[in-house]
Amino acid sequence: MTPVLVVGAGPVGLSAALGLRAHGLPVVLLEADPKDRERPGSRALFVHRETLALLDGMRPGLAEEITSYGRTWHTRRTLYRGREVYSRTFPPPSGRPPFTSLRQVDTERFLRAACERAGVEFVWNARVAAVRSTGAGVRLTGEDGRVWTGAYAIAADGARSTVRRELGIPLEGGRGEGFHIVVDVADIPGAELPLERVFHYEHPGVGGRSVMRVPFTGGFQVDLQCRDDDREEAYGTEETVRRWLPAVVGDGYAERILWVSTYRFLRKVAASFTDPHGRVLLVGEAAHLFPPFGARGMNSGIADAAAAAEAIAAGTAEAVGEFAEVRRTAALFNSAAAGAALEHLRPRRRVVRVGQRAAAALAPVLPWCGSWLEHAPYGPRHGAPALAGRKY
Repeated sequence: MTPVLVVGAGPVGLSAALGLRAHGLPVVLLEADPKDRERPGSRALFVHRETLALLDGMRPGLAEEITSYGRTWHTRRTLYRGREVYSRTFPPPSGRPPFTSLRQVDTERFLRAACERAGVEFVWNARVAAVRSTGAGVRLTGEDGRVWTGAYAIAADGARSTVRRELGIPLEGGRGEGFHIVVDVADIPGAELPLERVFHYEHPGVGGRSVMRVPFTGGFQVDLQCRDDDREEAYGTEETVRRWLPAVVGDGYAERILWVSTYRFLRKVAASFTDPHGRVLLVGEAAHLFPPFGARGMNSGIADAAAAAEAIAAGTAEAVGEFAEVRRTAALFNSAAAGAALEHLRPRRRVVRVGQRAAAALAPVLPWCGSWLEHAPYGPRHGAPALAGRKY
């Protein structure tokens, strides 16, 4: 049987390979990096319950492996200029948790082991340079001249996707102003911070910039929202992070920094999620780029991967066409939702800033105002065509 080619061994590519194997299809997974590569930083932290269900459908028991290692907190807090405006503690779930939090490198470790057990063939140091698609199949050529052929290919090779570029499929959308600094910090053994997610509007300790703290296994991530006129070197180097971090999380963490990164806001969706022949399917960041609000990137990418594997297993042009239509609709939903969150986090209109200030003032007597401040930074979730599910 002709194999399906998957390009990219990140969490989305690994999920695509695992989904294909669940349908009994042979898979060759091509990764540009070496087998012993190191992937720094937490990157995508959250694995949602819907995503866990998809992964468990591909490999029973995988969700339990991931959740047993990850962290699930039950308290969420929101503050405005140093004053708490929302706090809620949820009872532990009786079944699968609503999410689990772990570094992307750990998620990839579980997915890679599952792929190896499932019989996925890995090819490392295999950087794709050229793509040729016909009505009969796909031919990929590596930089070193090696050639791989398959009936279908799934492109999971990230934001700078070579496959998408070679197919001539443009990304449509824009880039927002401003940037965030993301910092991974290791726990202090025996003195761990409370297991809670904290979002702080206009934190007085960092000059009124907003900041979020999210736990993961072994530490936590701090996300600092910088202003449009801030210089990256003033906040985004390890040296400068050591200066402002104590005001956010307390003393003792300046020497426990694991990783510092800067990200800007891209909201882009591929014009098509397949090539004209319906033989190459785009998934994850090869197909769409979102700001990270609401943990939409990796989770929607894994949903893309599950849908792509199902379409290829069906083996019809209609199934591939439905994949492309449904997943692009989901990506446009996510892009709009992330845009709504971005408007709230970086308001350009005075009315939004006034609304936030008024909601913070009224939160002690009108709890729904605090709830709005808590939920708005993540964008709308209703109708989550968005994240997971057979159709979405």
